[in-house]
Amino acid sequence: MPSLPPHVIRADVDPAATLVPLPILLACLAAWVSDNLSLSLLFVVVYQLRSRNSISSVATGGTLRLSGACAVSTASQHHDVSVLSAAKNGLVYLTPNDWALIVDKAVRMKFRAGENLVQKGKRTHGLYLVLNGVASVQIAARGTSLEVSAGEVCGEISFLDELPATAEVIAKEAVEAYYLDRTTLLSLFELFPHLGSRFYHSLAGILSRRLRELIGPAVPAKPVSSPKLAPSPSIAPFPKKD
Repeated sequence: MPSLPPHVIRADVDPAATLVPLPILLACLAAWVSDNLSLSLLFVVVYQLRSRNSISSVATGGTLRLSGACAVSTASQHHDVSVLSAAKNGLVYLTPNDWALIVDKAVRMKFRAGENLVQKGKRTHGLYLVLNGVASVQIAARGTSLEVSAGEVCGEISFLDELPATAEVIAKEAVEAYYLDRTTLLSLFELFPHLGSRFYHSLAGILSRRLRELIGPAVPAKPVSSPKLAPSPSIAPFPKKD
């Protein structure tokens, strides 16, 4: 299970779900005394299923609640991968296999309009992949803002240098995003070096494009006019000899 940033709160598990119910405990004991191993294993499986189903998966207002050991259903993963891989301004060099590995480790989050995905001055401990909705990247020092939408990332600078975020990222509307924990990603890159290479290549392209957007369109240089030469004086032709 990926670790979560400080502002993401994991749901507390119902204490009743963590305790072995007395009937199941007695049934397991009776099966063990009667030397019926198969029956004992059956009771253990029933208890495990009960425990897993007792943890809800609800994400509201940026507060995450996980379901068992799987944060995202398989059906949602396929849809999300199609959205992320089709984005023109996202992690464009990742392959379908890369996306499958990353999404499997991601945590899905929801934000209401006006809520922060990234807070300036605080480390993100990872980065976010927007699945739907639009968020505004507000850069106070320049008095400008950019927008990130489906398939784009935010929090990448803090992810790269492990320093506090340089800008606020605020949801302009309801936003769903994947959170990718830095430690988990680095572990993936150690196992799959080519995935790491394509991931950082994609981030380099994203940072380059955003830097150009901040700088603004290049102003074409004025053509340098060459100095005009004074007309040469006319020279009278030599007289012809008879």
